[in-house]
Amino acid sequence: MHWHQKKANEIIEVMNSSVNGLSSEEAQKRLAEYGPNELREKKKKTPFMMFLDQFRDFMILVLIAAAVISGIIGEPSDTIAIAVIVILNAVIGFIQEYRAEKAMAALKRMSAPTATVTRGGSHAGIPASEIVPGDIVLLDAGSFVPADMRLVETAQLRVEEAALTGESVPVDKHTGALQDETIPLGDRKNMAYKGTMVAYGRGSGIVVATGMDTELGRIAKMLQEEEEVKTPLQKRLARFGRRLALAVLAICAVVFSIGVFRGELPIVMFLTAISLAVAAIPEALPAVVTISLAIGARKMVKQNALIRKLPAVETLGSVTYICSDKTGTLTQNRMSVEEMYVNGELIAHGKLGNRGVEKLLISNPHLSTLLNSLALNNDAKPDRDGNIIGDPTDVALFSVARENGFDKSSREELFPRVEEIPFDSERKCMTTFHKIQDAGYRIQDWENYASGIMNHASFISFTKGAIEVLLDKADGILKSGGTVKIDREEIHRVNERMAADGLRVLGIAMRGWNELPSDMSHENVERGLIIIGLVGIMDPPREEAKEAVSMCKKAGIMPVMITGDHPITAWAIARRIGIIEEDDVHFNTITGRELEKLSLKEFEERVENIQVYARVAPEQKLKIVKALQDKGQFIAMTGDGVNDAPALKRADIGIAMGITGTDVAKEASHMILLDDNFATIVRAVREGRKIYDNIRKFVKYLLSTNSGEIWTLFLAPLIGLPIPLLPIHILWINLMTDGLPALALSVEPAETDVMKRPPRNPKESIFAGGLGFFAIWVGLLMAALTLSVQAWSIKTGNAHWQTMVFTVLCLTQLGNALAVRSEKESLFKIGIFSNKAMLGAVMLSFALQMAAIYVPFLNPIFKTDPLSFNELMITIGVSSVIFFAVELEKFFRRKQWLKY
Repeated sequence: MHWHQKKANEIIEVMNSSVNGLSSEEAQKRLAEYGPNELREKKKKTPFMMFLDQFRDFMILVLIAAAVISGIIGEPSDTIAIAVIVILNAVIGFIQEYRAEKAMAALKRMSAPTATVTRGGSHAGIPASEIVPGDIVLLDAGSFVPADMRLVETAQLRVEEAALTGESVPVDKHTGALQDETIPLGDRKNMAYKGTMVAYGRGSGIVVATGMDTELGRIAKMLQEEEEVKTPLQKRLARFGRRLALAVLAICAVVFSIGVFRGELPIVMFLTAISLAVAAIPEALPAVVTISLAIGARKMVKQNALIRKLPAVETLGSVTYICSDKTGTLTQNRMSVEEMYVNGELIAHGKLGNRGVEKLLISNPHLSTLLNSLALNNDAKPDRDGNIIGDPTDVALFSVARENGFDKSSREELFPRVEEIPFDSERKCMTTFHKIQDAGYRIQDWENYASGIMNHASFISFTKGAIEVLLDKADGILKSGGTVKIDREEIHRVNERMAADGLRVLGIAMRGWNELPSDMSHENVERGLIIIGLVGIMDPPREEAKEAVSMCKKAGIMPVMITGDHPITAWAIARRIGIIEEDDVHFNTITGRELEKLSLKEFEERVENIQVYARVAPEQKLKIVKALQDKGQFIAMTGDGVNDAPALKRADIGIAMGITGTDVAKEASHMILLDDNFATIVRAVREGRKIYDNIRKFVKYLLSTNSGEIWTLFLAPLIGLPIPLLPIHILWINLMTDGLPALALSVEPAETDVMKRPPRNPKESIFAGGLGFFAIWVGLLMAALTLSVQAWSIKTGNAHWQTMVFTVLCLTQLGNALAVRSEKESLFKIGIFSNKAMLGAVMLSFALQMAAIYVPFLNPIFKTDPLSFNELMITIGVSSVIFFAVELEKFFRRKQWLKY
């Protein structure tokens, strides 16, 4: 039912209630019928089942199999290492999932614990969970709204709805019926919704929905129904793991068959094949990925981006659209005076302050009167910590007055407030009366520039409100020559100009009084006014937002604003920060009402071009994210309110605000901006791209080295050579290459072009960009070098041929580790010391390999013999070919002679 369209008395009748509320007996019946006024949670998995679910990934199952096989063939160290890696990843995954399930608990905490209702004609405080449809609930400043209700009485009632609708200022409420059936939540000013807060005034309403039937409950349902999508990295690694495991098993079967066919002992070939399988399975991959993401997360938290779910770090690198809420993310989340119109002059806020205001006060003395009125006609005040508290509009006016030398406390000493008529949403005005002290009269010297307006009055009243209302109450306007007739066309032109910039326009007027009027009704005192000027306020964009939006566009990322705020305000902010251009306003923007009228097909045809959404409902935010995902885009969704939570959870990466964000938004998100700054996202994107690059380098390194081992063992029998390596050699090389050098790649600095290239195609294979081809040719070259040394050594009768083969294959992989540090840049350009971890890892691995050759008690363990100096130099010389070959390939790529 469209409650906002019905009159209050009609709803009381429909709900079978009365102004005296329900009887206790009727309330109990309805509680049994409708259930408690609580948000219900769907049945959740137990923590134990959450933990077991972490072992369902195919890659994890392959690793478990590898651990079992390692134990069978007598390699307990590998078994322990793999088991630790698997359990560590399971624990991390469990923690992430467990924390994500807290979103519903956060929603429940937003429900008011108690409420005041009218039952049987008497007021009573009851638990909010016992409220039922038909109850009359009383509201006052500071209280949470406990259920959805149609207002039946309001007294200057303003409700803070930012968490639900995105509206940046408290909404004035009234009791009149509204005609439009499809009016957005933010414009239903005769309704109050569960989870919002009363900012000012008081009122009462009849409850029309409780629990899961409320707007907050609808969001809770969406939050429960939305499943988190897998990150690009998770998808790529899952595919990679399956393909690699199947390929390795097939190759091992071929190696085993060929060896047996050539007359090798079946047990020896079985152990060789199993060792090759263990070596080729990238058991270090999950650990390297986790460490890379953890290091990135630690670095990002220093840049004010807190990562809640580790895969989100890398996901940022795939993002193609950033859908951002306006209030507090792109804007400063505080109202500010942007422009003032006085004495025919439009003054930007930037011109005020310090010397600027002194010069303006000389050239435009009525500015003094305007600033004075802003300070005095104001209920904002500083708290003990110096923070300004009060209505956001009053705070903005208080601040601009104080910044320009008109502090409220000092003004009130000269003009003490003696009477007031509070703001009323129906008349849209606020009036204050002030006694004019003699000193204040002389200081202001009104006779000189107000042309006797004050008539040596003893009191002065200031009225602020909607300019269209003040025009009907005013007889003149202040100009240089004194009071003149109002040029309504000029005022309307200025008002429209300011409104078109997204400013909320207020008029300021005054009147002199010889004595306080006995009739203080607004009809009597708010007439015969003299307009001082106009003030335009808004929640201004963050200073960094424009640059951040520009950087996003350069990086190929489309910034999109999704807000519950007014379209004109949204358009103005979007233009100022560069999301849209002046000529694109109508083509690239859409309102929630227009979106509702579009069919899914029509919407999907336009969705990739729309950059501003205004007055949207929570389910529409979710619809936008889904539509973009259906078009193959990867979405980052930023937000702070309850209304953002379902979309945050559905998005590829949900980004919540740390300062202004609700608990619900934070719990549903993947990442939290600790400074609520859109610019922080750009830094996070850069880090995400770097991390994916490093993971890709590790995979590139891993595949090429494992490829070298596989080709060596596969080709040797085919060309008539004996099996070149023993199982212990394969496992040792695997430990050396999958260990420290691989981990060192996770801390590689970012490539120079990391933010100058478009986002990766989310569907792009991990083998894209020539990675698969690189692994094949480098692996074949490693095998060719290794088998050449083997053939030469055997031909010359060298008894140490197996140790030389073992050493060549190990050292070629260390040379490869140094060369793959950059996709295109030479190691000599980026510097060998730019990644000290890699330099240390290579030196340590080289030292350990030398120990396996030259330490006497290790020779029988590794089945090695000490090499002569000449033999060692040959192995080092041959191994270095890999390094120079990869460097040559990068040179060809830089010259664009070679393209993948």
